[in-house]
Amino acid sequence: MAAQALALLREVARLEAPLEELRALQSVLQAVPLSELREQAAELRLGPLFSLLNDNHREQTTLCVSILERLLQALEPVHVARNLRADLQRGLTHPDDSVKILTLSQVGRIVENSDAVTEILNNCELLKQIVYCIGGENLSVAKAAIKSLSRISLTQAGLEALFESNLLDDLKNVMKTNDIVRYRVYELIVEISSVSPESLNYCTTSGLVTQLLRELTGEDVLVRCVCIHRVLTSLAYTHHGRQYLAQEGVIDQISNIIVGADSDPFSSFYLPGFVKFFGNLAIMDSPQQICERYPVFVEKVFEMAESQDPTMIGVAVDTIGILGSSVEGKQVLQKTGTRFERLLTRIGHQAKNASTELKIRCLDAVSALLLLPPEQQTDDLLRMTESWFSSLSRDPLELFRGISNQPFPELHCAALKVFTAIANQPWAQKLMFNSPGFVEYVMDRSVEHDKASKDAKYELVKALANSKTIAEIFGNPNYLRLRTYLSEGPYYVKPVSTTAVEGAE
Repeated sequence: MAAQALALLREVARLEAPLEELRALQSVLQAVPLSELREQAAELRLGPLFSLLNDNHREQTTLCVSILERLLQALEPVHVARNLRADLQRGLTHPDDSVKILTLSQVGRIVENSDAVTEILNNCELLKQIVYCIGGENLSVAKAAIKSLSRISLTQAGLEALFESNLLDDLKNVMKTNDIVRYRVYELIVEISSVSPESLNYCTTSGLVTQLLRELTGEDVLVRCVCIHRVLTSLAYTHHGRQYLAQEGVIDQISNIIVGADSDPFSSFYLPGFVKFFGNLAIMDSPQQICERYPVFVEKVFEMAESQDPTMIGVAVDTIGILGSSVEGKQVLQKTGTRFERLLTRIGHQAKNASTELKIRCLDAVSALLLLPPEQQTDDLLRMTESWFSSLSRDPLELFRGISNQPFPELHCAALKVFTAIANQPWAQKLMFNSPGFVEYVMDRSVEHDKASKDAKYELVKALANSKTIAEIFGNPNYLRLRTYLSEGPYYVKPVSTTAVEGAE
């Protein structure tokens, strides 16, 4: 089959309009293993295929792209970088986006190969064309270009090449295309900045990080929203990024914007992003320190949760779930006293009455708040989670059981996740055991019909069965039933017995 492919490739090179041969070659290549093509790599002459891309013929271009995608995989990245440099450069300026994507996929292979990447770094024109791909209309092309440039920046030589003055000017020129392209460049800069303190230093020296930070206080509310939601939050995921944001006063600045949000009629656009930013900051550093230093953050989360706006409620509930996922965060929330208890009641109400999406977000937050691994189960923390559970509803166990019986797999799984979160806590086990029919509900496999639900039920059974207190609270017979369920796995189906009747046909 490889020989047939080579023969067709030679035939394509000989003809001026080889449409039939290209169709045949595409078909043959689908049946040739890549290993066979690699054995024939020295015989692969791809120049004619690249030349055919220059003709203004839609089907011919599509066929050539498909064929080249396959054949280029058979070539080593070093070979591609050294011998197809001019073809790659032309591909990045081709009017057909599929050709650009093909070319950028090869650039991606090259930059991930330590022997080949230097060929890219020494080719200023190629780097320039990759930068300009960020400014195109096609999102896939732009993302592929950002990924390639981000990967190049992982080495010292790559950083130096990217931030060489001429290329930096190209990057700044591309930003002027429109707001969308500006966001893309910011996204690239933050990706590079997140790699190491040194890469962040390159980006700050370029002036692009400073320009990004100025957007936070600019007049364009939508730009502010995108910058905080999609860009700065990514930088805050790294320790050196958080340090930089704190040193530059950015975190204080965001706190002040939240303080003044009540008098801004457009604050609903950017507040959710700002609150998420602080939520992530708290969980990555210290919930107590962040909440004590920026009390406006906690206050705003409560205000949003108590509002009538489903969007604000959703963000607030997500943030509370993030905060409450650690013991330190739980203790911060506990210090707010009765206000948090009232908030839990509201979350319980939303879990029952809100839209399906908000119900699920509420249930996920409740799971995070109530989860307490055995090694963290002090008497005080167990009393706290029991009190929180009681604050959710008059009969929270029945509330979540009722939600789990609704005919929506996502809701069913989210409710089971709440039960799983509390399944290893003795107070919850007693509630479950004393609730009529609950143990049978747990054991009943007929309730779940889809894979996700069966997996969620299995996780609940596993949490119960592996608890050290379950045998004492549920009793040995029920404990053994849990162990049997566990050993049978999540997808076990009980065999249906049949009785033979004499004379039946």
